[in-house]
Amino acid sequence: MRKITFIGAGQMATAITNRLKKSDDFAICAFDISDVAKESFKQATGIAVCADFQESVKDADIVILAVKPQYFEDAILKNKEFIYDKLIISIMAGIKIDKLESVCNTKRVVRVMPNTPALVGCGASAYSATCAVNEDECKVVENILDAIGEYCKVPEKLIDTVTGLSGSGPAYVFDFIQALADGGVKEGLPRDAALKLATQTVLGTAKMLQETGEHPSVLRDKVTSPGGTTAAGLFHLGKNAFKGIVSGAVSEATKRSRELGN
Repeated sequence: MRKITFIGAGQMATAITNRLKKSDDFAICAFDISDVAKESFKQATGIAVCADFQESVKDADIVILAVKPQYFEDAILKNKEFIYDKLIISIMAGIKIDKLESVCNTKRVVRVMPNTPALVGCGASAYSATCAVNEDECKVVENILDAIGEYCKVPEKLIDTVTGLSGSGPAYVFDFIQALADGGVKEGLPRDAALKLATQTVLGTAKMLQETGEHPSVLRDKVTSPGGTTAAGLFHLGKNAFKGIVSGAVSEATKRSRELGN
């Protein structure tokens, strides 16, 4: 059994803990200076938050940094002597590996970009590890990420792109679902029915894509009859550069992620 300590007991730490505590492979501990966060974490997970940093990491094999990026250095600099021999996993946005290595005084660092659907076990995460992280440790990281959804390994230079795509992507999808529902309301559907249908349409379509393994364009063509309703709707989307707008949103979010990282 490996002991994991979360530094920061917020939403993502809570989500990961609730998934991992079902396994016999991990023992979970957390540290946070916020009384509100401590109580919320305990209520959600059944695990009390340690009040002392040194005590929380003393026997840890893995330390997961889950504090807000702006508090990272304050949280770690005065305590780095207690974590230099641990495997460090960061789920903080914008903090690059070289910064993590410097502040934490270790080369065994993994940078992860999860997203908010991890809260319901359907996250999309990507990770990048330093050369000092061995194959077995990468497997442990993958087991952790598998507990909260799907994952992939990428070079660190692509983490900003992951941020623009899957990190920010749920917000784009929420807007898309809202737009579908608004269209239904415009054409006479009650709001609750329109939102229910829009949500299930997106959920079912994603599941269909995932389970069939077919390319999106192939599945799209299968439901598009010549001269039919779907063709008319797709023509409108194409005329208004729908795919270009969405791709552009990913690019703009990626650009902003790079700016924040610098």
